[in-house]
Amino acid sequence: MPVRNRFAELHAEITAWRHDFHENPELQFDVHRTAGIVAEKLKAFGCDEIVTGIGKTGVVGIINGTTEGTRCVGLRADMDALPIEEATGVAYASKTPGKMHACGHDGHTAMLLGAAKYLAETRNFAGKVAVIFQPAEEGGGGGREMVNDGMMDRFGIDEVYGMHNWPNLPVGTFTIRPGPFFAGTAEFKIVVEGRGGHAAKPHLAIDPTVAAAHMVSALQTVASRTVNPVEQIVVSVTSFVTASTAYNVIPPSVELRGTVRTLTDEVRDGAAARIAEIVEHSAKTFGCTAALEYRPNYPVMANSETETTYAADAACAVAGECGDAPLIMGGEDFSYMLNARPGAYILLGNGAGSDVHTPHYNFNDDAIPYGCSWFVEMAESRLPLAR
Repeated sequence: MPVRNRFAELHAEITAWRHDFHENPELQFDVHRTAGIVAEKLKAFGCDEIVTGIGKTGVVGIINGTTEGTRCVGLRADMDALPIEEATGVAYASKTPGKMHACGHDGHTAMLLGAAKYLAETRNFAGKVAVIFQPAEEGGGGGREMVNDGMMDRFGIDEVYGMHNWPNLPVGTFTIRPGPFFAGTAEFKIVVEGRGGHAAKPHLAIDPTVAAAHMVSALQTVASRTVNPVEQIVVSVTSFVTASTAYNVIPPSVELRGTVRTLTDEVRDGAAARIAEIVEHSAKTFGCTAALEYRPNYPVMANSETETTYAADAACAVAGECGDAPLIMGGEDFSYMLNARPGAYILLGNGAGSDVHTPHYNFNDDAIPYGCSWFVEMAESRLPLAR
């Protein structure tokens, strides 16, 4: 079945929800306004059960099908925004300085609400659908918190599915891949300590900027010389901050920050060990000391093989086809839900435009009927009524 006709009728309403979320972005777990609106709408739709406060500020709505069944399918959307100053110039731009929906979670939430409204109206399935609205995807681990709160067992969720818009993929198209899809992530902070001094007398100082600069270069060899070339890894130093703002002062310390992205635990663990060696020996070479903090973050997000086929079939039913997605080195905390239950994550085209996590990004409202239809197709195809 292609895009549901009902979503043509609901398009303006769902778009209005999206614009309201966009105007009022909230970060990580502090999504009280968004979660409150979600819960209110689910109640208005006639959901059979609505539970708030799961994973701190998450919301789950349960919709029962026309006939009873033993199975429950979960459909997930994320609600949080990013700490970015918006530069889109749209009429519904963020009203909160320094916060914006720069990843499209406003669109994801609106599309899942649209699907929930439709499913509550039609109930053309056997069993239960759990619509999951998650906080803190952007670095807070909201998916982990919802799973740790017992969400899967509490609602008897058997399979779970998620979706993300994807810029520069044509609107109304889908792509997916089985197995590892989004990278596991880690963060590191390195503090290099030397001895400050006058820039005109470097021989009397121990310059941590030189040691830190060599570390930045040496850390690139983790990918080029430590890891098998057929494996995927990214090591990026994203911040280089000194204790000095003067042109003629050698600072006593330098702080580096960065991220590591891998697609296997083995590569991740090997990279962590090699980074520690590089930091220690680079510091010693220049007479400095260094402290490393290495924090694993989201695990690798891997789609279940069988459930990937189900998700692709649903996309084909909506759009006529489903493409093969590339490996992506970004992180995604839907990984926690996929580690807890079989399921799959799919990409929906957002059309030409700025990439996510940039001040000029904006979710494309033309994608709404496709995303809503895919959510509905997932529920109905995985919980079919007896013929």
